[in-house]
Amino acid sequence: MATALFIKPIDLKRNSIIDGNVDVDKFIGFVKIAQEIHIRNYLGTDLYNKISVDILGTGGASLTGNYLNLVNDYIQPMLIHFAMVDYLPFAAYQIKNGGISKHTSENAESVSKEEVDYLVQKHRDIAEYYTRRFIDYMSFNQSLFPEYTSNSNDDIHPDKDALFNGWVL
Repeated sequence: MATALFIKPIDLKRNSIIDGNVDVDKFIGFVKIAQEIHIRNYLGTDLYNKISVDILGTGGASLTGNYLNLVNDYIQPMLIHFAMVDYLPFAAYQIKNGGISKHTSENAESVSKEEVDYLVQKHRDIAEYYTRRFIDYMSFNQSLFPEYTSNSNDDIHPDKDALFNGWVL
């Protein structure tokens, strides 16, 4: 089954620090990863699949009403910033026939790991804000989206905690 992305590449470029000239192939995989890991975690399997099917159906035309509003107002902002969280640590690197390289420009200065970590954290904070908004909205409007509570067995049940507290070892 094809993966229905909940945002378009232009949405990420317009709503983040990604330059309009960046090749879509550089970041589109990270949008997919962010959607499958983070967004599915908060939507749960059934709502995630419902939205995916609606987006794939007739060019997204079957995504309407409350579902369209949910995607536009809550899910897309979350996905934009989660995609940046996942993309930024890899943005400077390329793998080619000669191995792994780090892109440098003669008229630009490379940023330090600490600066990249700072940007990742800023995007994580923004993503968490939008995630809290989504969870609050869903807690009061879950009756509009029956798929949100219909998960069973090995389905992913929606996470109701928006905070990433780091890894526990």
